Amino acid sequence: MELITNESIMSFTLRVILGVLFFMQGFDKVVKVKMPGVIQSFRYEFGKVKMPDFILVTSAYVSSFIELIAGFTLIIGLFTKYSLYLLGIDLILVTAAFSLINPVWDMKIVFPRIILWCALMVTPASYNKLAIDHFLK
Repeated sequence: MELITNESIMSFTLRVILGVLFFMQGFDKVVKVKMPGVIQSFRYEFGKVKMPDFILVTSAYVSSFIELIAGFTLIIGLFTKYSLYLLGIDLILVTAAFSLINPVWDMKIVFPRIILWCALMVTPASYNKLAIDHFLK
């Protein structure tokens, strides 16, 4: 069985690009801005929306750490299927949050992630040969 095929390169490229996008977003929130700054930013954005503070704080932590950890595991190709599931949930939460803030929001940041996520979700697992997952089987 050939390891490097056009399909495996495609799967690798899509996976790593999506992983980098999410990882850097999570890294920025967790390491650079730090969680208190992220929470303050969320409070500012949701200023007009009546939302309990525990939901805001919990969603900030969950979203940030999903992006950081699942983004990293996508990059290296570990737990790919579960990372994609978590990032799908993250995309739903982020879409809902942005829609609460502004029903007509610019999707230029989220839309490319959704497209890459969809492409990876329909890519057969057998294409994912350039990943740690493949070597653990």
